[in-house]
Amino acid sequence: MSTSANTTKYDPDCDPDCDLICIGGGYAGLAAAARAAQLGLKAVVLERGADELYACNSRVAGGVMHVSYNDPASGPEVLFKAMTEITAGYADAALARAMADNALRAVQWLQSEGAGFERLTTAGWRNWVLAPVRPPATHLEWRGIGADMALRTLEKNLLARGGVLHRATEVSDLIQVNGRCVGVRARQGGAEKIFRARAVVLADGGYQANPALLKKHISPAPQALKQRNVKTGVGDGLRMAQAVGAALSPLDAFYGHVLSRDAMHNDRLWPYPQLDELAAAGMVVNQRGQRVGDEGMGGVYITNIMARQPDPLGLSVVFDDAIWQGPGRAAGIPPNATLVEHGGTLFKADTLAGLAAKLQVDAAGLEATVREYNAALAAGKLTDLQPARTATRRKPLPVATAPFYGAPACAGITYTMGGIRINANAQVLREAGGVIAGLYAAGASTGGLEGGPVAGYAGGLMKALTFGLLAAEHVAAHARARQ
Repeated sequence: MSTSANTTKYDPDCDPDCDLICIGGGYAGLAAAARAAQLGLKAVVLERGADELYACNSRVAGGVMHVSYNDPASGPEVLFKAMTEITAGYADAALARAMADNALRAVQWLQSEGAGFERLTTAGWRNWVLAPVRPPATHLEWRGIGADMALRTLEKNLLARGGVLHRATEVSDLIQVNGRCVGVRARQGGAEKIFRARAVVLADGGYQANPALLKKHISPAPQALKQRNVKTGVGDGLRMAQAVGAALSPLDAFYGHVLSRDAMHNDRLWPYPQLDELAAAGMVVNQRGQRVGDEGMGGVYITNIMARQPDPLGLSVVFDDAIWQGPGRAAGIPPNATLVEHGGTLFKADTLAGLAAKLQVDAAGLEATVREYNAALAAGKLTDLQPARTATRRKPLPVATAPFYGAPACAGITYTMGGIRINANAQVLREAGGVIAGLYAAGASTGGLEGGPVAGYAGGLMKALTFGLLAAEHVAAHARARQ
């Protein structure tokens, strides 16, 4: 017999306290628990937050259920292709297939649980938006909004089916017996407590609020990233999984957006307005006036590039009046004019040299960068630039029409994309091969579907919901087989 590295005794011959323990009360954990209870299992959720409406990224999310910006009802082949393309082939085929095959069923299940949905626009990827829809406010507004209400509904259903949600319960270790996960060790009410189960789901989110892990994998200056989240994701599940031999995906990508640098101290400027559209049409430059990455890959990608810079707070988005009046007004909460209205810095000048002086950017460098960029755009040779500029995702526009604008920017991180490797049943894979019996993972704590060299995005809420369901259903199937 083997246990995790601790001195607490555990008798493997005792009956487990429950069939399934879910670590984390976001969409992944609550969906897994509610579905397990619906299938006749005894499910327990262990949540570190103590408040009735405990903080988690799921609760404050915008509530759009999509698969790589596609309607979950688009069909499995469309969804599989979308995930493959947006990640440039990085997405694990088995995980992408599982997501594609089950996404529509997952949102329909959530709807059947009592969650409300609205069709927000004619854009297909916003056909499933949790209701009530968040108002068009720049600041974080979540109480009573769709994502929050859906979580409350899942908790209510879990409790009605005999499940339990323990708040103020911090899990510290997984317990293994003969290579199988059979429970967890936690602290509750100031005392250590063991919870025994036939299976455990790790669903505590990413590691975006862990400075040490961010510095190791994401940015040389994690303090210069804007935490575009509720700061509860610290990677505990990742640590616990690794301690029992789990395989991990690369941990070097995250989902986030380009924000005004003033968001670092002004809460009215996050999570919106995003500066993604301005950056994608124009350029992001450092203090030497040089571009730092391929803006045409979109906001999530360029935000990752910004985070990797030696000085992530030394960057600016540069564009002209045509971009400000066009893409600057295009987003749901457009930077024109909400950026300035809510206290964001926006510099304006009739010349690039004048703009450079206000941005404290090298004037000669900025002028050369804009000149080379405009020439390459006119000649159709953007890929010859260093760094290269693509046009397949976002349309580049010239920076040529005065007045010129510059917005000091920062990288806003919402959740990390790398994590625990799982199979299509959400079972945790062992680094040495095979699965870790009894151990599952879902949501932002997992890796292999999103991220990669292009920081491809599959859809955080959709991933959490889908693999939470798959984990519960696999546990239930094995329970029936035992019976």
